[in-house]
Amino acid sequence: MKWDEFFVTGEPMIYGAMVSIVLVSIAILVGLTYFKKWGYLWREWLTTVDHKRIGVMYILSALIMLFRGGVDALLMRTQLAVPESGFLDSQHYNEIFTTHGVIMILFMAMPFVIGLMNVVVPLQIGARDVAFPRLNAVSFWLFFAGAMLFNISFVIGGSPDAGWSAYFPLASLEFSPTVGNNFYSLALQISGIGTLMTGVNFIVTILKMRAPGMKLMRMPMFTWSVLITNVIILFAFPVLTVALALMMFDRVFGSQFFTMANGGMDMLWANLFWVWGHPEVYIVILPAFGIFSDIISTFSKKNLYGYKSMVFSMVIISLLSFLVWAHHFYTMGAGAMVNGFFSITTMLIAVPTGVKIFNWLFTLRKGKITFTSPMLYAMAFIPIFTFGGVTGVMLAMASADYQYHNTMFLVAHFHYVLIPGTVFGVLAGLHYWFPKIFGFRLNERRAKTAFWLIVVGFNVAFMPLFFLGLQGMTRRMYTYSADTGFGPLNMIATIGAFVLAIGFVVLCYNFYYSFRHSPRDEHGDPWDARTLEWSIPSPVPVYNFAKVPHVESQDAFWHAKKHNVPLFKEGPYEEIHMPSNSGQPFILGVIMFFAGFFLVFSWFIPALIAGIGVVIMLAVRSFERDHGYHISAKEIAATEQKLRGDSV
Repeated sequence: MKWDEFFVTGEPMIYGAMVSIVLVSIAILVGLTYFKKWGYLWREWLTTVDHKRIGVMYILSALIMLFRGGVDALLMRTQLAVPESGFLDSQHYNEIFTTHGVIMILFMAMPFVIGLMNVVVPLQIGARDVAFPRLNAVSFWLFFAGAMLFNISFVIGGSPDAGWSAYFPLASLEFSPTVGNNFYSLALQISGIGTLMTGVNFIVTILKMRAPGMKLMRMPMFTWSVLITNVIILFAFPVLTVALALMMFDRVFGSQFFTMANGGMDMLWANLFWVWGHPEVYIVILPAFGIFSDIISTFSKKNLYGYKSMVFSMVIISLLSFLVWAHHFYTMGAGAMVNGFFSITTMLIAVPTGVKIFNWLFTLRKGKITFTSPMLYAMAFIPIFTFGGVTGVMLAMASADYQYHNTMFLVAHFHYVLIPGTVFGVLAGLHYWFPKIFGFRLNERRAKTAFWLIVVGFNVAFMPLFFLGLQGMTRRMYTYSADTGFGPLNMIATIGAFVLAIGFVVLCYNFYYSFRHSPRDEHGDPWDARTLEWSIPSPVPVYNFAKVPHVESQDAFWHAKKHNVPLFKEGPYEEIHMPSNSGQPFILGVIMFFAGFFLVFSWFIPALIAGIGVVIMLAVRSFERDHGYHISAKEIAATEQKLRGDSV
């Protein structure tokens, strides 16, 4: 391979990105050396197995990916703002809409959700860590290795260009001969294995590590949503892993699983992808339902209305999510009977979703509502998500879908579902749990400014796409003529996209402003909240709970506060057993990154050496004897005295 084929060349923006990457890398290296932080970085972050720090790393990664995917979106909107624009050529546009979709779903929404569940779930169930702390670190570093492998494709080798769904034969070597889709198959496999491990870890954590008295039907709704989400992960992600492995065999080793000849079947990929792909929508939305439930209950000062029906609704949604995948390709000739079946199952999902909407509204009814920034995101979510859901029912009708299929109407629909259902959810959760993570609240004035910019910008950006779709503008169209009449609505959408981007800039500025100016939280419960995580100091000590709480009802902390019931038994502290940090997960992630990178370019000998390295790491772990360490009762007493000034 020649160097001009190895590095992406010919685009001024790519050269600018390369220079930016080099400069940022140098700045990080110089900064760490100048401030002598290498040891701190290794001890406290790269080797940590603390679920809270791993959660923070997931969230930081997600925010970085949000801006990478956001820049892709702005480039697309700039290209489409006016007719016959030459801002991007067709190949560059194909690559950008592909990476935008993959990054936003798999490397932004997923890690943001997993980050919040890492930070919050053990605290909500009264546990001191997750069930498998070392495995949790492996999950993160595999995700991160996959994310980095995918992202370097835009400067090395070339980005994938067949859409985020990578349909065959478009994703085959015949129609996509660069290594872009090799990056797609290998990066997603590596990060997907990490996600699957997370699923196992959190199911065991929630089922086996709840505090005494916390029965299943006493769990906070966010924890319930995480449990159901991880069950979906357990069943859905193996399908994606197998499909990606077959894709890799087709592209790297010349097999014929998804080809149009020699017995291959391109529709097999479409079916396998969407058997994973539609449950994936609920993997990123159900946790947001849990976040909104906890927030609406807290800021309405009321119990969540219809707790059991909320749980059963999520269970039904998770089951139905595996029975709707063919609605993504009604137009591919499956026949009236098949389309009719998937049409009905798709529309059925609206029933349990509607139950949840009514539950949130009845929780608000006669509540003492406080409009904090997390509550504003919850309030905006309800009408916008409902509107997006109604357009989903329109798309669920197979006969009508022939009109909407592959148009901008569909693009508008899934953004109206995923942005309020996921992005608003994780932003609400981030504002809500920020004081628990960092020990201070985000500035409310700036948070509300960012909220209004995001909500207004979102609607201005995506509402015009419904009308463009109905007028016949297809998705993934990189340019259009003035005669189509698409220009004015596209210009409005582009203006909205930039307003949305300004909202996220204000959001990030608020992190810096609040770090400098916000008063530190001294009592651990700034929202007068209801669940166990608010019963301990902020930021949370490494062992989470000095004493294991005893739960007697739903909303255990609220119950304890209002009825003056102690959550923690009297008596002296006892020493606490904790897991040791380890550098092995980080090293394993680095090796997996290089194994994937070498396979992308079909460099089999280096890939084999890296594979042997993976086997060695697994063997080392198998024979390692690590019994963790103990925190003495005296040290716990001193920490509690310092953090909360009392002895619990």
